[in-house]
This record gives sequence, C-alpha cells and structure tokens, in this order.
Amino acid sequence: MILDPVPSGWSALLALQRATHATMQVLAAELVDLDLTASEINALANLADGHGRTVSELGAAVGARPTTLTSVLDRLERRGHITRGTRPGDRRAVLVELTPSGRLTATTIRRAVTDLERRALGDLPADAIAGLRAALRALTEVSS
Repeated sequence: MILDPVPSGWSALLALQRATHATMQVLAAELVDLDLTASEINALANLADGHGRTVSELGAAVGARPTTLTSVLDRLERRGHITRGTRPGDRRAVLVELTPSGRLTATTIRRAVTDLERRALGDLPADAIAGLRAALRALTEVSS
C-alpha cells in the first residue's frame, strides 16, 4: 500500500499559518526579555541590516500597510529603538533608521531568527530550502 504524502484536506496555506504561529511563539518566548510584540520584532528584524527604509519599503518587507505600521513605529520610537526622518532628496518620504539601542535589539532578534531557522531547517536538503523559498515568494507576490 502506498501512502499519500499529502493528507486529504491538507492546505499549504493553513500549514503556513500554523508554522508562522509556532515560530512566532518560539521567538516570543526566546525574546521575552525584550518586551516586544511580534510586529515590533518583525520590523526590527527587517531593519537589522542597518539600512534605513522608508515606511513604504519597511511595510512591504514586513507585509503590512504603512498605515498599520505607523503604530508599531510609534512604539519603537518611544522606546528609543528607531528614529524617523526625511530621506535626502525626497522630503515627503519618511525614513526609518535604527538607533544604537535599536541596532543592539535588532541584532539580538536576528540571532534568534537565524538560530531558529538553523534548528528547524538545518537538516533539510538545499533543494528543499530552495523550494520553500520559491513557494514563499510566490505566496508573497500573489497580491502584487
């Protein structure tokens, strides 16, 4: 008897939601001392490379509308993790950048993310990781 590798009723989207929920629970537990929400963790993780981003660019990176992101940025700014200013050459664009404490916090978050990825995906073959990335990219771009 050959078993179907995909159970009846299985949905990639529902599995992705479960995986997202599970990984965010693990990250929240590992980063509990930072006292940040999942949205704040996501924003700081996306700024961890040290490059400032406009609110629109950051919104696209974290998967949130700029209007939704505003309250997250307000909280991060109050806590001293980010600054908001204007982008040189375009005074209409709001540029979000990490402060020194924000860089430290973002680095801590990126380490936790990298460690979790290594624990969860480290035993998978490279082609499986490439397939996962391709699937995630396709799901992300479906709304474009």
